Amino acid sequence: MRVVIVTESFPPDVNGVAHCALQTARHLVARGHDPLVIAPASSSAAFAGAEPPSPSPSPAVSLSPSPRTADSDAPCPVVRVPSLPLPGYPQVRVALPSRRVAATLAAHRADLVHLAGPFVLGVRGMAAAARLGIPAVAVYQTDLAGYARTYMGAGEAAAWRRLRAVHSAADRTLAPSSAAVKDLEEHRVPRVRLWPRGVDTVRFRPELRDDALRRRLAPNGELIIGYVGRLAAEKHVELLSGVCGLPGVRVVIVGDGPSEPSLRTALPGAVFLGRRTGDELARIFASFDVFAHTGPYETFCQTVQEAMASGVPVVAPAAGGPIDLVDHGRTGLLVPPHDARAVTGAVRDLQAAPELRASYGRTARATVEGRTWAAVGDQLLDHYAEVLGERTAVVA
Repeated sequence: MRVVIVTESFPPDVNGVAHCALQTARHLVARGHDPLVIAPASSSAAFAGAEPPSPSPSPAVSLSPSPRTADSDAPCPVVRVPSLPLPGYPQVRVALPSRRVAATLAAHRADLVHLAGPFVLGVRGMAAAARLGIPAVAVYQTDLAGYARTYMGAGEAAAWRRLRAVHSAADRTLAPSSAAVKDLEEHRVPRVRLWPRGVDTVRFRPELRDDALRRRLAPNGELIIGYVGRLAAEKHVELLSGVCGLPGVRVVIVGDGPSEPSLRTALPGAVFLGRRTGDELARIFASFDVFAHTGPYETFCQTVQEAMASGVPVVAPAAGGPIDLVDHGRTGLLVPPHDARAVTGAVRDLQAAPELRASYGRTARATVEGRTWAAVGDQLLDHYAEVLGERTAVVA
């Protein structure tokens, strides 16, 4: 099968859309298919691997910066479309109008177009697929309506109109969680099916817990509460401020983004490690005692799965993707969204119960062991086959 993946983001970008698009391409190649990726061009600094490490407040914590993935590491050809950084958020790049999308679909002789998080580039991919008569599967990955509320205080209705128009044109929309399915159906998006995300249970595993790293992060033996993700307004990482005030607790923040300067002020005593990837990130995950996620607008939340695969109990908001992932009272604790006191209270409860933390961590690992990218990728191929079959039946 010849598949063109049109994605709003791709490595070296580090986010859920980029990671899922990369895993999709890898799985297609592994199963003998012929994928090609169309993505916005990244900055020249990203390709050069010239990302400086974020400074740490403590000279005792020293980790080498992780290199970023270039297209030479991709499993298939990648066609880059000219792009510009999003004003105020340079980590996000927006594709510019380009004829490359339609030309690439035609040249690759695509049997199917996979649209990853379609909003700008994906819209052009959808239009090109329609003109060429190629079936399209759209993957819903980003709560853009939630982002509109966060950054503009309005615009939620307009965001949903855009999303509805894009996804209604697809042969099938795949949503990563039951909450995302519900949101799409409530906003009259047709042909929605559930397709979750996989996790690398070989890379992320409890055995990577590193006592030497833990001593550098928490030299006085503090309980390590970790957050991994973008440092941006919609993630509400400032909700960890109360956790920073708990005696015997050290908050460790992994990630970068526009909110980092304000978070350094809001989270006194926290260690900021900057962006980490690959095996180094897996070692950090396994060295946490508790993983705390604060963002209420997650359609899935891959970092929660990675923490669970690492055998770490999770504290997360009872909203969006974490509702499917965290079994409250078995693998972690769900708290009301936007509630800093609830986050602090949940961490305090787990701090006082080491046996409970261990039990949650073991159960979390067992829960995700069957959620490999291979298993999830095969589910995606089943969706492709059904869409192609439906399109053939209509033509016949």
